[in-house]
This record gives sequence, C-alpha cells and structure tokens, in this order.
Amino acid sequence: MPYTGLRKDAQRRRRRARTLLDRGLTQKQVAGELGVTPAAVCIWAKARREGGDQALKARPHPGRTPKLNPRQVTGLKTWLLQGPRRHGLPTELWTLRRVAELIEKRFGVTYDPSGVWHLLTRMGFSAQKPERRAPRQALRF
Repeated sequence: MPYTGLRKDAQRRRRRARTLLDRGLTQKQVAGELGVTPAAVCIWAKARREGGDQALKARPHPGRTPKLNPRQVTGLKTWLLQGPRRHGLPTELWTLRRVAELIEKRFGVTYDPSGVWHLLTRMGFSAQKPERRAPRQALRF
C-alpha cells in the first residue's frame, strides 16, 4: 500500500496494521508488509491500546485555515492570467505587492508578500524574470 499523502490512505494503513497485529504478526512483520517503519507500527499499537480503534482514525492536519476559499483561489488565478494591464496596472509585470493589492481589493483579505508567494506556489505559479531590453532596442524594427 504505497503512501500517497492522503489522510484516508493513512487511516486505511493503520487499520490494516491493526488487522495484521490481531492475526499475530509481529510489529516488524507488519511494518514490512505495509512498507512503514517498525516505530510507526509501535506508535499505532500504543495509540490503539490507549484510545481504542478511535485513535487510528484520520484527523485533520493542524494549522491555520486558508484565508481564501477554493472558489476565490480559482477566481484569483483567472484574474492573474488576464494580466496586470487588465486590472489597471501600467506594466505587464505581476509583483508580490501587486498580487497582494489585487487580493485585498477583490476579496478584502490582506496578505503579506511572503504569504502571496506561498499562495502562488500552491496555485502552480513560479517566479519569472522579465526580459531586459535597452530602451532604444524596443523601438527598432
């Protein structure tokens, strides 16, 4: 059962470990069967002893709830792909500050530039360097 990073897969793995331990396999054998460390199986077994099967259930990851919901993120992506000029900016260059201002204007949510960076990264955007040209070069035909 390869690890995919999904909570339901982790819960399924812990329940499978419970079943294998109940059949009499050692923690080392269970770890080998599931492709995890023996220490992980030891932690799961201890959690089950102390909290029952409820202790093996998946729980939400701790952390702050996102400032923008998925629908807002989709809207933001659409606006960013339209380009800065479409939103009244003088150049075709998105900066973290400009994106933060757009988010605040459209959604009323403030973001620090580093927060904008993390948000854009999660959305699949990456940093790009603008092409530099001499001012006269741009006028040549």
